[in-house]
Amino acid sequence: MQGYKNVERVKPSGLELVDRLVGVQRVTKVTKGGRAFGFSAIVVVGDGNGVVGHGLGKSKDVSSAIAKAIEDAKKNLIRIPLVEGTLPHEQKGKFGGANVFIKPASPGTGVIAGGAVRAVLESVGVHDVLSKSQGSSNPHNAVKATFDALLQLRNAASIAKQRGISLEKVFNG
Repeated sequence: MQGYKNVERVKPSGLELVDRLVGVQRVTKVTKGGRAFGFSAIVVVGDGNGVVGHGLGKSKDVSSAIAKAIEDAKKNLIRIPLVEGTLPHEQKGKFGGANVFIKPASPGTGVIAGGAVRAVLESVGVHDVLSKSQGSSNPHNAVKATFDALLQLRNAASIAKQRGISLEKVFNG
């Protein structure tokens, strides 16, 4: 999450965070004595009001991998600008082989997204959005591509402040 200008980090204290399990993978390490199995879990946490984070946890059993992922996600919380239950503008995100396109939608549309992208958008608190995921469907890359798109979002107030003009001039040109 480095390299983004308007990223607002959030502390987890005082927030009602809800965690969503995106995926659990069984991983195998082949050793001289046979195969050693472990688990890798990716989790998204959010308060449903613009705060979201993702985390990865690895362990020998599923429950502790999920617990580690939740703790990691709570360390990476960011605030996303929302406008009346949707996004301020359309945006593309890319990570690895995954490409994600998210677009604001009119009220009543719902979350039109699949898999990992849906988990992230619902955790943020977006109620109306259209999305398209292309390329890799790997949940790790899809989550990070969605975060890439969300981190590039800017609201009208931050654009006006950056340009040094009033909010009315942003809309009236």
